[in-house]
Amino acid sequence: MRIAITGASGFVGSALAATLAGEHEVLRLVRHLPGSGQARWEPATGAIELAGLAPPTAVVHLAAENIAAGRWTRARREQLRTSRVTATERLTATMAGWHPRPSVLIAASGVGIHGDRGDELLTEDSSVGQGFLAELARDWEQATRPAADAGIRVVNLRLGVVLGPGGALHKMLLPFRLGLGGRLGHGRQWFSWIALADALAAIRQCLVDQRLRGPVAAVAPHPVTNREFTRALARALHRPALLPVPAFVLRLLIGRMADEALLASQRVLPRRLLDTGFRFAHERIDSGLAAALAAR
Repeated sequence: MRIAITGASGFVGSALAATLAGEHEVLRLVRHLPGSGQARWEPATGAIELAGLAPPTAVVHLAAENIAAGRWTRARREQLRTSRVTATERLTATMAGWHPRPSVLIAASGVGIHGDRGDELLTEDSSVGQGFLAELARDWEQATRPAADAGIRVVNLRLGVVLGPGGALHKMLLPFRLGLGGRLGHGRQWFSWIALADALAAIRQCLVDQRLRGPVAAVAPHPVTNREFTRALARALHRPALLPVPAFVLRLLIGRMADEALLASQRVLPRRLLDTGFRFAHERIDSGLAAALAAR
């Protein structure tokens, strides 16, 4: 396959590009002047300069502004929306005009689409929740409609927190290594996660498995509460986890992001992946954290 990837310089995208390169031709879609194995992509317009190359047979769209990079001011919320919804709408409109068209588009989404759902067990068939993150993810998925309307198989990959040598885990390590880690708020909120190796394997499965289309939850089959995750990470680092962070402190520090990104509860099961017979290398949090820490 000839696979185009947006966000190929990011945490998941760079690992995906390296993994696929041994078996497939990888085309990185970049915003700067392209080099070897790259093509210029302009997210604001959707334009992709293939420079005489044939269109890719598959596209993995991972590029988006980091949700946790700053407070959700009005301007920041608009940036997050533009990088997801507008960029995806225009990218998929461009794909729909290619001849031949790609056979599949895998477009990133997130489990935040469910909002704060307490202990409710959630699957791909569960309803969209409330709040900025849920509405953003809903619109992000709907932005792939031009590709679906053109007959391209579309997978909306609802990623949990990806555990690996980067991403969210990287930011947690210093305080935990200093013995300053602890649960967030009451710690009973559910945390849906996936090991990096399993996230990459899930994307590979979605590339070739015709049964997978629409929402696909990319999460381990055993979510944990924030309290359980905190204890597991402290255990993996051989450190105590004695300093909980009260909810009101999080709200003072980062505003509404605290309630939707850190204190919200999403207990998500990967039903559609499991239905295909997909096998997770890391089903349990201790195994997932051990793999992530060993890869650093």
